[in-house]
Amino acid sequence: MNFDISTIFQIAGIGIIVAMIHTVLKQMGKEDMAHWVTLIGFVVVLFMVVRMLNDLFQEIKTIFLFQ
Repeated sequence: MNFDISTIFQIAGIGIIVAMIHTVLKQMGKEDMAHWVTLIGFVVVLFMVVRMLNDLFQEIKTIFLFQ
């Protein structure tokens, strides 16, 4: 498992960018687009976390099953 601090910075960066885009779109009166941007950002981060959890579970399986 190659845990890197850059992944945390990537997630934080995505959050900041999504928040900025959401604020700009909401100020322009396009709340529906702002919600879509937030949802897409959430899904991207969710896939990143799921991939990290998969790596963690593979590492745990390797350690305890001696494979």
